[in-house]
Amino acid sequence: MSRPVIAVDGPAASGKGTLARRLAAALGLPHLDTGLLYRAVGRRVLDSGADPADPDAALAAARALAPADLDRADLRGPDADAASTAVAAVPEVRAALLAFQRGFGARGAVLDGRDIGTVIFPDAAVKLFVTASLDARSRRRWRELQGRGIDVPLEQVRRDMQARDASDAARATAPLRPAEDAIVLDTTELDPEAAFGAALRAIEATLASQG
Repeated sequence: MSRPVIAVDGPAASGKGTLARRLAAALGLPHLDTGLLYRAVGRRVLDSGADPADPDAALAAARALAPADLDRADLRGPDADAASTAVAAVPEVRAALLAFQRGFGARGAVLDGRDIGTVIFPDAAVKLFVTASLDARSRRRWRELQGRGIDVPLEQVRRDMQARDASDAARATAPLRPAEDAIVLDTTELDPEAAFGAALRAIEATLASQG
């Protein structure tokens, strides 16, 4: 029996990354955080001194992406967030990274991102859309930054996240939205353990119904 593809989509700081990692471990599947691909491309553009919104620079960085780029320690933080948003809005960048993502999931995997269930794997066995309120997500990201020694005002984090949400939803290529057949999981009031339990039950029930 072939192993399933589990798509986990959602906005920033919804908890999808932590959830996807735990689900992959529980299901015995490899995991790919596709957001890291865009962060790594954005970081490459910043390193070159170019503007991440420059389509040519962004595409060149995407084509030059190497596995070691995903292990960099500077892929999190406000500058990486902004750069990843900019390069993700370039259709040619998304196309360049498409084959990598599909190849990774070809033999079954859990992938998290923003367009896994709508674009990358529209036929995924299970599609989760993980969300939470803007306030809850802003506070989570702020605590994460504080824990890494990055001192940013909570209100700035909220403004940046609101702008990211708007950009993700409005972009012409692969806008952020739930797939029509996605299971929507709101984690606003859930701790990681409760979110994991709810997601795992939903996945197991869906896979069982598919025979």
